[in-house]
Order: sequence, then structure tokens, then C-alpha cells
Amino acid sequence: MNKLLRTYIAVALAMIFWSLSFIWFKVANETFRPLTIVFIRLVMAAVLMTSFIFLTGNYVKIRKGDRKLFLLLSLFEPFFYFIGESHGLTYVSATVGSVIISTIPVVATLAAWLVLRERLRIINYAGILISFLGILVFILNKDGNISFNIKGLGLLGLAVISAVCFNITLSRLVGTYSPVFIVFIQNIIGSLLFLPLFIITDFSNFTNTLYSFSDFLPIISLSVFASCGAFIMFAFSVKNMGITRANVFTNFIPILTAAFSFVLFGDKLSLQNIFGMLIVIAGIFMAQINGHRRNVDDALVLTGKTA
Repeated sequence: MNKLLRTYIAVALAMIFWSLSFIWFKVANETFRPLTIVFIRLVMAAVLMTSFIFLTGNYVKIRKGDRKLFLLLSLFEPFFYFIGESHGLTYVSATVGSVIISTIPVVATLAAWLVLRERLRIINYAGILISFLGILVFILNKDGNISFNIKGLGLLGLAVISAVCFNITLSRLVGTYSPVFIVFIQNIIGSLLFLPLFIITDFSNFTNTLYSFSDFLPIISLSVFASCGAFIMFAFSVKNMGITRANVFTNFIPILTAAFSFVLFGDKLSLQNIFGMLIVIAGIFMAQINGHRRNVDDALVLTGKTA
């Protein structure tokens, strides 16, 4: 198998796993509370990533001045990000969640312009506007009212904002540490941050309920395939095909999630929802047409993709 074919297979599998992550969460949420899912997922991912880092010899010592940045990074994602995403997905469908989360690169591009004073091209501005119009088409009904749970949308909005703050912080680290190492540290710090919350809110319920091994399969899938496998394969793809080309594939995650939701759960979208989704994806393409500095592009490789 040649290198190009391996690269495309890797990026395709990464997109499939990230698309399925929204569905795996919905299945897990039928048995476990959101914080329980997140905590177990992070702990398992931390163990797997630790093994991978040391087996591949990718461990490096964190510079003293960067320790606060890593802590701040992990507060934004996975801590605040997962609080917003996991609780938001309890109120909306997997497809709606994936569409909202897919706007992260657009909002990150807007933040790079506002906060980092990144110069954008006209097509980038147009893409930002079009993607937000697409969201309005997707969530509004004919009467102009929001057709999806407002609380769920608000919580997913928190996840998007957290990912954008993560992106801004991350731009100061990507030139020094590898993406895989950054995710490894995120998972460890994230597990420690979620531990007190898990003990206070979910531990009693978790220990007093009987579970079968099959109950844990969706969380195992989230950890193995979405948190670890997909990201490692995506990082491999970025290395071989470049950031811009690899990021294009992530725009299809909402479509894949909708397809899997239809096949597995029979979920259906209206023509208006489909039209809105296509507008969002078109806007994302336009907003991401390269106009940034290298460190901002590198940061987008990680932003919202460790979920």
C-alpha cells in the first residue's frame, strides 16, 4: 500500500470515528450521566496516549514557562469544552450537535482576526457570514422560532467558545510541542480536573448501579477511536498532505453524522435542515481558505478535534 493511499485511508477513518463520536455519546448517555462518560473517556484516553507517547519516544520535558499555558489550555479543552458538549448533546440530536461543533474553525478564524489581529481575505469574511446564516437556516422554523432545544444550543455554544479560547492559547505552544504530545498532556490534566466533579456529582450513582461490559462499549469506542485513534490518524494525515487539505475533510463530519444517525436511529432532517447544513459547510470552506500565519493554522489542527 503506497503512502498516499495510507494517508487518505487514515484521514477517512479519522472523519468516520469523529462523526460516530456524537452517536457513541448519545448511546452511552442512555446508561451513564454526561460527566461519568467524560471522566471515564478521559482516563482511558490518558492511559492509551501515555503508552503511545512512551512507546514512540515522543515525551519531552515541559518548559517551566509553559506549564501555566498547558493548565489554561486544558481548562478550555477538555474541561469547559466537554462540560458544554456533553451536556448539550443530552438536549439535541447527534446531527445538530455535530453541525454546531463544526463551526469551531469559523469562530476560531473570527477570533484570530479580532484578538490576534490576523489579516483575512474577503472570502474568509464572506465564509464567516455565510456559515452563521446557515446555522440560522438550520435552527429556525417557518415562524422564525428556534426549532431545537435552546438550552442544548447554548451549552454547545459554550463548547464552541471554549474551543476558540483553546485555539488562541494553543497558538503559543504548537511550535514547541508536537500535536500528539499536547493531546497527551490535555487528557492527563483534564482527567484531574474532572475527578472532583465526578466524585461530588456522579460517583455515588456510578458505584450503586450494576453495569454490563456492553454498557461500557460506547465509552471505550469514544476513548480508543475518537480521542486517540482518530487524532493520531489525523496528525499522520496532516504530516503527509498538509494542514489545509486535511482540514477540508473535517467539514464533512456533520454530513457523516447525519448519515450514521439516519442508518442507526432513523433520524431524519427536513429539507430546510439539509439546506442549512450545506450552507454552513460552504461557509466553513470559505472561512478556512488559507490567509493565516502558520501557528494559527497549526492550532486549528487540534481545536475541537480532541473530543
